[in-house]
Amino acid sequence: MQLEKLIEKLPEQAKDMKTNVMSVLTEEGAPDLTKKQIYQIAVASAYTLRDKALIAAILADARDVLSPAEMDAAKVAATIMAMNNIYYRFVHISSEQAFASLPAKLRMTAVSTVTGDKIGFELSCIAVSAINACGKCLDAHTQAITKAGASHLAIQSAVRIASVLNAVVIGLTIAENN
Repeated sequence: MQLEKLIEKLPEQAKDMKTNVMSVLTEEGAPDLTKKQIYQIAVASAYTLRDKALIAAILADARDVLSPAEMDAAKVAATIMAMNNIYYRFVHISSEQAFASLPAKLRMTAVSTVTGDKIGFELSCIAVSAINACGKCLDAHTQAITKAGASHLAIQSAVRIASVLNAVVIGLTIAENN
């Protein structure tokens, strides 16, 4: 695995991330997620975190697990949520209530054209929204995904993947700057 090679670069201060990352990217370490969902979430999270080494490692490992359509769904989740998280976070935290009643007027047709595992896509959107700290999007996608039958444990697993990958990026940054 390319990710295993990458995490060997983590410094002593991030040693827990070596264990955590190898755990959360397994079905045992990410309860209620399939291997495909785990890698969709990891791909979307890696793109959101913008670390080239992490992206390359995750993509290399994900190619053995995800179909091209599933890979595209992860990329759609990363890009569409990058836009939505900024916009809806603004609407949510603005003290001016008028913004909540204005139409977004943002094109989001990619969401409705994603093929494959819709729950995996929604979990990827939740992971990206957690990274980007958009409470409004977290609430909306949590409601949609639980209505579709996903468990709270699956949602927690998705967010755990995003949080650990974020910590890996910080660890790699520490290693590069020592």
